[in-house]
Amino acid sequence: MASPLSKMVRHAMRMMVGTFASRVLGLLREIITAALFGATRQLDAFLVAYTLANLSRQLLAEGALSAAFVPVFSRVVAEGSREKAKHLARQMTTVLLLAGGGVVAAGIFGAPLLVRLMAPGFSGADADLAVLLTRLMFPFLILISVAALAMGVLNSLDSFFIPAVAPAVSNLLFILLLAILAPRTGIWALPAAVLAGGAAQMSLQWWRSGTLGVPLIPGRPNWADPELKKVICLFLPYMAGLSLNQVNPVISRMVGSFLEGGTISVLSYADRVIQLPLGLFVIAISQAVLPMLSRLGSEETEAFALMTRDALRFTLFVILPVVVGMILLARPMIHLLFVRGAFNEWAWRSTSRALALYALGLPGMACSTVVMRGLYARRLPKEALKVTGITVALNLFFCVTLVHLFSYAGLALATSLAFTGGALMGTWSLRRHLKAPIEVLSGEWILRHGIPLFLMAAVILAGSWLFPYDPASRLLGKMLWVLIAVSAGAVVYGIASWLSGCDEWKWVSGAFRKEERFS
Repeated sequence: MASPLSKMVRHAMRMMVGTFASRVLGLLREIITAALFGATRQLDAFLVAYTLANLSRQLLAEGALSAAFVPVFSRVVAEGSREKAKHLARQMTTVLLLAGGGVVAAGIFGAPLLVRLMAPGFSGADADLAVLLTRLMFPFLILISVAALAMGVLNSLDSFFIPAVAPAVSNLLFILLLAILAPRTGIWALPAAVLAGGAAQMSLQWWRSGTLGVPLIPGRPNWADPELKKVICLFLPYMAGLSLNQVNPVISRMVGSFLEGGTISVLSYADRVIQLPLGLFVIAISQAVLPMLSRLGSEETEAFALMTRDALRFTLFVILPVVVGMILLARPMIHLLFVRGAFNEWAWRSTSRALALYALGLPGMACSTVVMRGLYARRLPKEALKVTGITVALNLFFCVTLVHLFSYAGLALATSLAFTGGALMGTWSLRRHLKAPIEVLSGEWILRHGIPLFLMAAVILAGSWLFPYDPASRLLGKMLWVLIAVSAGAVVYGIASWLSGCDEWKWVSGAFRKEERFS
C-alpha cells in the first residue's frame, strides 16, 4: 500500500494533468473569443456580466463551500459511515439549491444596480446589454455550486482526476459552441456557451459521484443534524475570509494608480505569469492534502503536524526550482510572451522586474495555501480569517512603504513579503493549536535541496552566457531557447535532488502503487 504522502502526490499529479489541459483550453478559449469579438463594447458588457457571476462562484461555491464541506464530509467518510455520508451530501445538495436559487434571484432582480457598481461608465444600450447578459448568466452559479459540491465529495473519496478534468471539458464545449453559434447569434453565443460549459462541468462530476455511491439527489435537510450545522457554521467565516482576500489585488491597483501610466498593466501581466505555477502545482497539492488532513482525528495532532510538514516540504520541492527559473529567465520569458505591437522596451523591462519580485514570494504564496488548508481541516475558521486579515494588513503596509523606494517594483515586492508573512503566521497559528512542531526547514533538508538549486542556477546562467537570448530572432528560435533553458534547469535539478536522496522522490515513486477506494 502506498504511504499517505505518496497518495497525496498521486492525487496531486492527477489534478495537475487535468488542470494543465484546462489552462491550455482556457487560453485557446480567450484567443478564439478575441478573434470573434475583438475589443468591443459588446464584449465589455459580457465581461462585466461574467465577472459578477464568476465572483459569486469564487466566493460562494468553489471557495468557501469546499473549505467548509470537505473537512466535515471527509471525517464522516473516515468513520466508515456510508449512509451518514450519503445523507449529509443529499442535505447539502438541497441547501445549495435553496441558497443558490436565492442568490440567483437576487442577482437577476438587482442586475441594474450591480452593473452600475461594476461599470459606472456604461449608459444607454451598453448598460441595458450588460444587465440582460448578467440576468442570463446568473443561473451559472447554481450549476457551478452543484459542481463544487460534487468536487468536494469526489476529493473526499480520493477521486481527483474527474474534478480536475471537468473544467477542461467545460472549456472544450465552450469553444465548440462559440465556433458554431457566434457567426449566427453574435454576442449571445457567449452566455449560451458559459451556461452549457457549467452544465457539462456539473453533470460530469454529478455522474461520477453517483458511481462512487454518493448520489447528489436533494434530500430533506435536518437542521438539527450536527454535521450539517458544522458545514453551515464554517461556511460563513470562510466566505468572509475569501472576500477579504480579494482586497489584496485591489490595494496594489489603488496604489499603482498614483504611479506612471502602465504600472497596473505591468503588474497584471506579471501576475498572470505567476498564477500559472500556483494554479498548476500548488492548488493541486493543497486540494489533495485537505481531505487527507481532515480524516485525522482531533487527538492525532502529531500525525497532523507531520503530514502538514511533509505537504509543505513537497510544495517547496516543486515550487523552489520554479522560483529560480522565473528569476533567472524573467526577461526571455516576458519577451517571448508579450513583446509585440504596443508592448515596448519599458514594458518588457518593467514586467520582467515585477515577475522576478513576484517570484520571490512564490514560496510564501504556496505555503500559505497549504497552511490555510490545514486550518480548514482543523475547523479553525477564525484563525484562517485572522491570517488572511494579517496578510492584507501587511500588503497595505508594505505597498505604502515600498512604493516610495522602488515605485511599481515595490508593489510586487510588497505582495511577496505579505504572503511570506502570512505563511509564517499561519504556520505559527497551526502549530500553536496542535501543540506540536511543524519543522519544515531543517538543516539537512536545506542542504539536500540547496545544492540542486545551486546547480540548476549555475547551468541556466552558464547557458545564458554561452548562448545569450536573441530578441531579434524568429519566434520559433525564441521558443526553443526558453524551452531548452527551462528543460536543462529542470533536468539538472531533478537529477541532483534524486542523487542527494530527497524524500520527495520516494513519495513520487510510491505514487503509482495500488490505491484503495471508498465503498
